[in-house]
Amino acid sequence: MPKRIDSAGASAGLRPLAFSQPMYVTRPLIPPLQDFSARLALVWGTAYLTNFGHQHRTLEQRLAAHLDMPHVALYPSGTAALVSALRVLELQGSVVTTPFTFPATVHAITACGLQPVFCDIDPVTLTLDPDRLPDVVTADTSAVLGVHVFGQPCDTVAIEREAADRGMKVIYDGAHAFDTRIDGRPLAASGDCTMLSFHATKLFNTAEGGALAFGDPLLEQAFFLDRNFGILNEDEVICSGINGKLSELHAALGLANLDALGAEISARERVRRWYLDGLGEIDGISPVVAVHPVSDSLQYMAVLIDPDVFGASRDAVYDGLRGFNVFARKYFHPLCSEFPHYQQLPSAAREALPVAHSIAQRILCLPFYGGLAEGEIQTICRMLGWLSDTKGRR
Repeated sequence: MPKRIDSAGASAGLRPLAFSQPMYVTRPLIPPLQDFSARLALVWGTAYLTNFGHQHRTLEQRLAAHLDMPHVALYPSGTAALVSALRVLELQGSVVTTPFTFPATVHAITACGLQPVFCDIDPVTLTLDPDRLPDVVTADTSAVLGVHVFGQPCDTVAIEREAADRGMKVIYDGAHAFDTRIDGRPLAASGDCTMLSFHATKLFNTAEGGALAFGDPLLEQAFFLDRNFGILNEDEVICSGINGKLSELHAALGLANLDALGAEISARERVRRWYLDGLGEIDGISPVVAVHPVSDSLQYMAVLIDPDVFGASRDAVYDGLRGFNVFARKYFHPLCSEFPHYQQLPSAAREALPVAHSIAQRILCLPFYGGLAEGEIQTICRMLGWLSDTKGRR
């Protein structure tokens, strides 16, 4: 853990001292080595490394119970899971999604030969704005791919009502929303299916991995076939498919991390409280947090910076924090609609996405993981306060 250098005097106008070691935006949850080693010993004992082994099956079962979902299908990445969902649901034409997301969301659409259509976002939840859907849906639109951003859920009721009226499928990218619930109901139960990411940067991880959570039992065999080359048994290959299996090694890590998850969640809840206390004293910074009845996903500590009130732009804050050895992230920036291979789409026009462009210029994710100490959070908040206080001296 980086050693915290005392920054006493920052509130009096003195420049805080930098951290002696880099403070990155996240650090992966890693279980006690002996716990992981014990599970690896089981794998070594079977000499079974992949192809839906015991660790794989056990992790699917435990995740289904943890998420309160009837079905969970594991994949080697969230991207592979999303591609599989788009394939199995047999979509055609175009898919409406948000430009304010990780590139994989949109890349999955084009990887399936579909056309992405961008829809602007809600200024509060930062998710796809259902009121804008009628503006972008066309006769060839077959689905909506919503993204739960920083654990903030899409307006699932409004999206699914609009989709039902037009006969469209609904898929959710829940990479930021592991175990997020609305009034106790699992968010993953919304739509036709929800993709979950288990990348090392996520709250729960298998180093690399992902899953689809879904309720329709008819999809279970379809997702099995799609991630097993279309192979039904030794004698039958009944459809096209990909290699979408999670290895026993990754599943073993997931099982060990699932045992360690409760402690990490408790630690992140403390870190979140420390941040909210410190940031509450700084004008022009608004934390992006879920409010009741939504449970917070504890995935990122995202803030929006109002340059007129704070006195400095997001980019100036980003650069200033790097000078203190704090590596925040401009997440998501640039927008997917600004990528060279998407910017020529009619829906990518800047004037069609005013809210998304505004948010992309003001969003910043601060270091956030269970291993952070209260003093470190206080120091980061002092650094932010100093960057604001010194705006007239730079």
